[in-house]
Amino acid sequence: MMRQYELVERVQKYKPDVNEALLNKAYVYAMQKHGKQTRASGDPYISHPLEVAAILTEMRLDESTIAVALLHDTIEDTSATRAEIDELFGEDIGRLVEGLTKIKKLDLVTKRAKQAENLRKLLLAISDDVRVLLVKLADRLHNMRTLEHVPPEKRTRIAEETMEIYAPLAGRMGIQAMREELEELAFQNINREAYETVTGKLAELSEANRDLIHTIEQELSSLFVEQGLEAVVKGRQKKAYSVFRKMQSKSLSFEQLSDVFGFRIIVATEADCYRALGIVHMRWSVVPGRFKDYISTPKQNDYRSIHTTIVGPSRQRVELQIRTRLMQDVADRGVAAHALYKDASDEGETALLSKDSRAYSWLRQTIEALSVGDNPEDFLEHTKLELFQDQVFCFTPKGQLIALPRGATPIDFAYAVHTDIGDTCVGAKINGRIMPLVTRLANGDEVEILRSGVQVPPPAWEEIVVTGKARAAIRRATRAAVRKQYSGLGMRILERTFSRAGKPLSRESLKPVLHRLGHKDVEDALAAVGRGELVSEDVFQAVYPNHQETRVSARKPADEGWFNLRSAAGLIFRLPGLGKSQRAAKASRRAGNGDGSDAMPIRGMDDNAVVRFGPGGAVPGDRIVGIMEPGAGITIHPIQSPELTKYDDQPSRWIDIRWDIDENNKNRFPARVLVTAINAPGTLAEVAQVVAASETNIQNLSMVRVAADFTEMLVDLQVWDLKHLNQLIAQLKALESVSTVERIYE
Repeated sequence: MMRQYELVERVQKYKPDVNEALLNKAYVYAMQKHGKQTRASGDPYISHPLEVAAILTEMRLDESTIAVALLHDTIEDTSATRAEIDELFGEDIGRLVEGLTKIKKLDLVTKRAKQAENLRKLLLAISDDVRVLLVKLADRLHNMRTLEHVPPEKRTRIAEETMEIYAPLAGRMGIQAMREELEELAFQNINREAYETVTGKLAELSEANRDLIHTIEQELSSLFVEQGLEAVVKGRQKKAYSVFRKMQSKSLSFEQLSDVFGFRIIVATEADCYRALGIVHMRWSVVPGRFKDYISTPKQNDYRSIHTTIVGPSRQRVELQIRTRLMQDVADRGVAAHALYKDASDEGETALLSKDSRAYSWLRQTIEALSVGDNPEDFLEHTKLELFQDQVFCFTPKGQLIALPRGATPIDFAYAVHTDIGDTCVGAKINGRIMPLVTRLANGDEVEILRSGVQVPPPAWEEIVVTGKARAAIRRATRAAVRKQYSGLGMRILERTFSRAGKPLSRESLKPVLHRLGHKDVEDALAAVGRGELVSEDVFQAVYPNHQETRVSARKPADEGWFNLRSAAGLIFRLPGLGKSQRAAKASRRAGNGDGSDAMPIRGMDDNAVVRFGPGGAVPGDRIVGIMEPGAGITIHPIQSPELTKYDDQPSRWIDIRWDIDENNKNRFPARVLVTAINAPGTLAEVAQVVAASETNIQNLSMVRVAADFTEMLVDLQVWDLKHLNQLIAQLKALESVSTVERIYE
């Protein structure tokens, strides 16, 4: 265990004017508070914060950050309080310690919403002070180093969240050395068999090529000496997870890999980087397509280097990374190499990042996504997408550089430039040629976006794009389109209600009564009417409170060529333009289960006209719409059904339908739900038992996706009404084996 003086000496090596008093006080305070607490390994608990502090000294962080590392578990695990830490160490350190305390453990396997919300907390805390992230990463690294002492059932979960969140986040912040170690430690716990296989193969290769790395180092070094260039050449064998990931992504066997060894060439200046590149390329052949210049176009995490692969000494493929000492420091320490810390005497000052830090820019863009309003699961998905993706660099016609994840499309490019450009995108020119919007962009592409003022991004784009920003924007646009649809339907409903009473309707007339309707703007109120959340007669009464004939007038639809047509399923159809003899017609159901596969003929209409439910079904309590299908009758959809978007431009096919269910009617109606449950023996039996206990029928059940951890079940049900369905969904969600339950409308 590291001694007090050893900690001070570590910091003094890179910061001679270290505040020794602060470190000593934090060391003693943490030691006293943790007292006789022990870790799962049996070691004194204080050994953990000391190791976290030691990791941060390797990153050359200031004494305030080291003090936070020593104290980071005191509020959560001891009698320490925020007020006490503020008094002893200052509000700055107290705020950081409390911020770390509030970030609870992420849980990938079960509660996704909780995990997403905690990721939000983590990123928001980082946005206030990046030192929170640095301490959190060091904390996770030490926990991974001692993972063998954790119960086996928890190891995989901790390793997965490390691979999913912490390792890529360290990479995004440019801390490559930490990322590699986190990945290696997680890999050996997630897939032990693969780890041991790859590690064994690498050991065999290293033994067979024992002298190869030294030989190549010597040849490269001699070449640079001949050319009068001062350079340090260092070779290394790639890590097991890096090799495994490449084998997986490119579907290669270990024997097919040709660049397991990599070499770094460290020089003094940027000019020397390009000089070294020229020297190497003049001596050995270049492997086509394997050259990348991250000096002229740095990665978003500030990584700068030249990458090239040559057929070098001994006819071996050799991957070279050419960089300066400063670039190497940034590659190892990432944002920590850019941190500008104020002196401890500067009260209220926190750690700031250099304005030139691209890593910080990415972080700020990610934080901005928090204000979009997506649900937590969407935010988590978007953030993970951007954490995992490598990059391509493209240009606008004016030469602006746009960095995108690998696999990005012109749609992603358009949204990266500006949300309005993405929303109005209808096509793209790539390097002067019109190309499909699904084209994957490559490094160096010049992209010109073609726009139209009447374009609305289709929901299908969400499956094409790869950036979180594009997906969030498309979902916002889709929600806006649905809101517009509801608003239009609500306006038509109100127009009929106001017309029956002989009163005018305008959006202006609704504004003064919005507060009585519980909405902030007219469009929201209209959309609520369209969704069935707000009754049209209530809106009329709010606008004309003294009108006495509203209800009477509303009961005379026959004067306007409408009539009510009741079906045995409890539906009232209001059909326009039929004769008096037809108004007496009644609907009778041909089959009695109302499940959508058996139709209901309606007399008084075409002999072939039938009524059926759409694929997702509909239940009493849903706001429903009928769509006239030429030659096939009427299909009933809930207003939320995405199928209705197909008929936005065909208003003549829309039929107004209302439920009119007798209390004694015990018919069941079709609905569809998607259940995501843990893939374990007995899960299906638990789900079926809950469904049976709720007096619900299962008409059909299919496994739509089976993964290692989860199973997705699409269940067609028959329930009495919306209340019955919602009660069943709540009961299913309460099962420990069930992760999510959502209703499907298609």
